[in-house]
Amino acid sequence: MTEADSGSARARMVEEQLRRRGIVDERVLRAMAKVPRDRFVDEAQRERAYEDTPLPIGAGQTISQPWIVARMLELAALDGGERALDVGAGSGYGTALLCELSREVFAVERLGHLAQAAAQRLRALGYRNVTVGNFDGTWGWREHAPYDAIVVGAGAPQVPALLADQLADGGRLVIPVGPRGLQRLTVIRRDGDRFDTEYDTGCTFVDLVGRFGWGGEGPAQA
Repeated sequence: MTEADSGSARARMVEEQLRRRGIVDERVLRAMAKVPRDRFVDEAQRERAYEDTPLPIGAGQTISQPWIVARMLELAALDGGERALDVGAGSGYGTALLCELSREVFAVERLGHLAQAAAQRLRALGYRNVTVGNFDGTWGWREHAPYDAIVVGAGAPQVPALLADQLADGGRLVIPVGPRGLQRLTVIRRDGDRFDTEYDTGCTFVDLVGRFGWGGEGPAQA
């Protein structure tokens, strides 16, 4: 896929899949129009990069469908000045979008080869406001907390308490919550010591694997 083809495909994606289906945050739409999703999928999948569907990235993981990614970012309500945490970075696509929308991004990926590949892609695309870590993201990343926004790219059986605890006052946590195969996008907003919960659209994500997810402990960073 040439750079021109990629740009045209992104423009169509934004108009046909996002704007027409109710995404209204112009900052999110501009970011989705800018970040080349084809750079974050395997070469064999590049012709499908702008379809509104999740695509495999190896190790049983996926890059989420564009509409869901856009809706999660819209729910995070980013204005550009935030410190953000991306849990379950996968290929790094959502991380790149957070880099466009936030001041500083910390991204966590449990699988080492995915974390390394994501970091390489982000560097190659010129993102310098991001740090990528390789450990169990259900612990959060306390070293850099608190966060104005936390976005989780995998489905959890419940909200990991350590993630909510690492929100700044006024911060938002966006996470798919529910049983395997059927979650709802859930938004946790922190107001002092109070946490308010709102529920959005239904969705299906891969499992958030970790000590405070679906089990399967990996290296922890408390």
